Parts: sequence; structure tokens; C-alpha cells
Amino acid sequence: MGQIKVTKAPIKGLYIIEPAVHGDSRGYFMETYNKRDMEEAGLNMNFVQDNQSMSVKGVLRGLHFQKQYPQGKLVRVIKGKVYDVAVDLRKDSETYGKWYGVELSEENKKQFYISEGFAHGFLVLSETAEFCYKVTDFYHPGDEGGLAWNDPSIGIDWGVKGEYNGTACSSGYTLPDGTPLILSDKDEKWLNLKDTFKY
Repeated sequence: MGQIKVTKAPIKGLYIIEPAVHGDSRGYFMETYNKRDMEEAGLNMNFVQDNQSMSVKGVLRGLHFQKQYPQGKLVRVIKGKVYDVAVDLRKDSETYGKWYGVELSEENKKQFYISEGFAHGFLVLSETAEFCYKVTDFYHPGDEGGLAWNDPSIGIDWGVKGEYNGTACSSGYTLPDGTPLILSDKDEKWLNLKDTFKY
């Protein structure tokens, strides 16, 4: 072992992973994933797909989850900077409805592992960001669910300015520098936690 440092987040099932970076005047090298090292750290996930996205500053993607086929996600940023957030949706969890966030960037090279049973989203803080993630199950069309990114009962501190108007609409919200928040039409229609899960 020794190629990664794994830190447990305050919510069970969330981990910050810091790869060992070997650098010199030419640049750097690091292992972004090593199954053996992960297993030695107690992480026994089986990844089936790699995804990558690019987003511009102010884009907020989330909060997303799959209903019947939950995915574990190992996420990282290869260009730019994002604020990455997970919300516990595990029905019997002591931390149900609680959130945890971490800044991921090309500079800090941190990775965030989000176990199955969480909603996930991120906000782009740099001019652009390229976001990569490995998942433990395939995407199943029609299985996607979501939560309002600004649900006051969850209370995520995204570091943005704006007043909650009872919906997930991004109108009136900005980053501290005035950049407008940008959400997809679908993400602006998600409901709050209590309206999404009525059990």
C-alpha cells in the first residue's frame, strides 16, 4: 500500500481519497485507481463504467440518484475546480438527510468516494471544469431521481448568494463574484426531501 491516503468523512459511506503524486521538473505521475490499494483500505467496490463531463462556471448538476439501481461513485476533477456534495438517502441511516461537501480540483487531486444510497451533485467554481467518475452500476434510463439542490431541510452551504423561493429554480442565485447559477430544466424541477420520499 502507500499509494493512496483514505480519510473517512463524518458521514459513514463517504471517503476522501488522496493519491500519491510523484512529481519533478518534468511534471508528475499518479495512480488514479488501484484495486489492490482500495481493497487494502477497506473499499471493495466493483466499477463497471467511467464517465466524464465538462461544465462552465456556475453550472450546478444535481442532486441526482438512481432509484432501483443505486450507484457508488468515485469522482475527481482533472481540470478546474468544483464543490462536490453527497446527501445521505439511506432510509435507516442515523445521518439520513445530512450532507457532506468537499472541494475537488486539478490542484489538490483529491477524489471523493460516495457509496450507494446517496444523492450527488456538484457546483463548478472555475471558468470550466472537467469531471471524471467511476460508477458501480450502469445507468438505467427512467431510473434517475433527484432532489432540490437548495432544499432548506437539508441546508447545503453551496457558498452562493440568493433567496430560497420554494422551488429548485436557480433564478436570482449567483456565485459570490456575480456569476449566475446555471441548472438544467430537469434539475430545476426536483422537489424537497420530504416530498420526494413520503414514507
